[in-house]
Amino acid sequence: MKLKDTLDVAVLFLKLGAISFGGPVAHIALMEQEVVQKRKWLDREHFLDLLAATNLVPGPNATEMAIHIGYVRAGWPGIFAGGIAFIIPAFLISLGLSWIYVHFGALPEGKALFYGINPMVMAIIFVATFRLGKTALKGKFQTLLGVLALLAALLGVNEVLILLISGMAGILIYTPPQWLQKNTTMMVFPWVPLFYSFSKSWAWFDDRLVQLGLFFFKVGALIFGSGMVLFAFIQRDVVNNYGWLTQQQLIDAIAVGQMTPGPVLSSATFIGFLISGWQGAVIATIAVFLPSFIIIILISPIIPRLRKSPTIQAFLKGVNAGVVALILAVSLTLFKSAIIDVGTVLILIIGLFVLLRFKVDSFWLVLGGAFIGLLHFILI
Repeated sequence: MKLKDTLDVAVLFLKLGAISFGGPVAHIALMEQEVVQKRKWLDREHFLDLLAATNLVPGPNATEMAIHIGYVRAGWPGIFAGGIAFIIPAFLISLGLSWIYVHFGALPEGKALFYGINPMVMAIIFVATFRLGKTALKGKFQTLLGVLALLAALLGVNEVLILLISGMAGILIYTPPQWLQKNTTMMVFPWVPLFYSFSKSWAWFDDRLVQLGLFFFKVGALIFGSGMVLFAFIQRDVVNNYGWLTQQQLIDAIAVGQMTPGPVLSSATFIGFLISGWQGAVIATIAVFLPSFIIIILISPIIPRLRKSPTIQAFLKGVNAGVVALILAVSLTLFKSAIIDVGTVLILIIGLFVLLRFKVDSFWLVLGGAFIGLLHFILI
């Protein structure tokens, strides 16, 4: 029976990983339709409990939901069947796109496509930041915290430090004075020295593949709120500090993340391939998703306590403000590379209008940008 359940989980999430465009909200909606309404593996209340748990810890929400559901349905084998099956389609598609990009991206036609894609990607980032901001910045304290975090990001403060200080500020603002005595606080404070020191230590290694793996493991362990925070980390370390990618390649990686189904973090596959070929793609992908598996294995027994902890809730309020600030900071940095003339300004405006007015799936927006770019190349 367990083997059949495990296979059922793998087949379902392989299908969802191949068809789920539109970001984590769309991914989770598809999961709810399949496992609650259609297959009755969970009731709606249980599904919502799992969803709340994924919002309380770092990592990509949709992937963590796949891991959670796999565990509920098939036990320990289901953890890996659900998570890996959900990731595989995006990994394979991103790997194929990265090979095409490396071999054909330098041709005039390749540049033409990205002439239209890049402004559309900026539109996607700006709208995502706007919508996340409406959710995360509720009240003067979170708004002020977001502004301060944005200033810190623009001044070059380490992203890990920004997120952790934002979380600590959230605890100070939103929990009662006796928060220092609460046991739940101990679930937050160890992250500060652990991840800040880890963010420094990954660069001590000389081997690029090892550096790549440690870097993406760090990112996977620290992403709160949106997969787009990935690009803030990459902008600072991979682009600015080590020069492994150009800003243009980072924008193209974001486009690939929007064009492929499954989790946005599949951009790690594309980035890993650009840096170190297929080995880099495999290592980056494993490293960025590995923390999600570890986290879900650890938190499954304590989900009820996490949901009820005011300290954890306060920490997340602060972190979410920092997340919005980081995404906005990296989008402002990338803006100069993506918007280069009047044509790209017009494409950006079209993208913003379509997203805000019609809420079109980002996949079709990127595809439309590619068509406009090709048309521009042919006509001009």
